[in-house]
Amino acid sequence: MSSKTFTSGRIRKAEHDASAGRLDLHWDNGTVTAYKRVPQEVYLRLCSAPNPATYWEDRIAEEYPKATPKMQSSESEAAKDFGSLFDDR
Repeated sequence: MSSKTFTSGRIRKAEHDASAGRLDLHWDNGTVTAYKRVPQEVYLRLCSAPNPATYWEDRIAEEYPKATPKMQSSESEAAKDFGSLFDDR
C-alpha cells in the first residue's frame, strides 16, 4: 500500500492499494473518503498535483465509485479500550 501525507490543504493523507484499486483520502476534518477501482496513475497524479483537493474534485469525486472506509487503527484501539471497561476479569 502506498501512502502520501500532505502538509497543507484539505486532504491530509492519501493511501492507495494498487492490487485492490482502493483509494482512501483522509481529510483535515478527520473524515475518510474511500473509492474503488482507482488506477495507480490517478493516485500518482493526485500526489503530484499542485492542489490535491482540486484534483480530487475534478478527476476522482465523480469518476470512481465510493467505498466504505476501512476502520482506522486508532478507532480499533479505542474500541478495544472501551470493551476492556466491561470485561469481567
